[in-house]
Amino acid sequence: MSRALSLCGVILAAGDSLRMGTDKALLPWPPSAEGAGTAGTFLSSAIESLSRPTDLVIVVAGKNASSIAPTVYAAGASLVINPAPERGQFSSLQVGLQDVLNRGRDAAMVTLVDRPPVTPATIQTLCDAFAAVVAHWKWAVIPQYAGKHGHPIVLGREMIEAFLKAPPTAVARDIEHQNAGHIEYVEVNDRLVTANVNTPEEYASLAAKSLS
Repeated sequence: MSRALSLCGVILAAGDSLRMGTDKALLPWPPSAEGAGTAGTFLSSAIESLSRPTDLVIVVAGKNASSIAPTVYAAGASLVINPAPERGQFSSLQVGLQDVLNRGRDAAMVTLVDRPPVTPATIQTLCDAFAAVVAHWKWAVIPQYAGKHGHPIVLGREMIEAFLKAPPTAVARDIEHQNAGHIEYVEVNDRLVTANVNTPEEYASLAAKSLS
């Protein structure tokens, strides 16, 4: 795959997964037929997906750092810890994006760990779109499916700085709306960009659809 600038992958995985009852990062993925077993997880699959178009992948952990570290390192990714994950997901985004800049990168592809990875074709579409619009005062590319925005998102230096300048209690959606004129929204034929999993029932339903 082609690379867009010095692109860095960022996976937000610091949540407590309270509604799921177990760490969503370690849920088996991709699903397999009963009894067949699976070697992957949401986290390892996300790392593999973002490793293709990026120079490196950063995983933002919280209190679960020790439990997900083996998966992170086995997949060749880097781990950074949000010291206060209770502040919410936006604080983890800021931790990850600051690490992107600290590593000398100027763009990032960001996704959440509580969802299956999108298709390689979707990743390529987003990278191509970012490469095409970054020279035209666009700071980010966000996929949408059936009119609904999703992940992964691709952020340029200006959008990264906009997120970092906001207070840790901010909401990413609000920052996006404030800078909507600098964002390219790309319609993709991939329902997984808007899929996420919060409960055992949602996970079971998603797994069943993937096997059908």
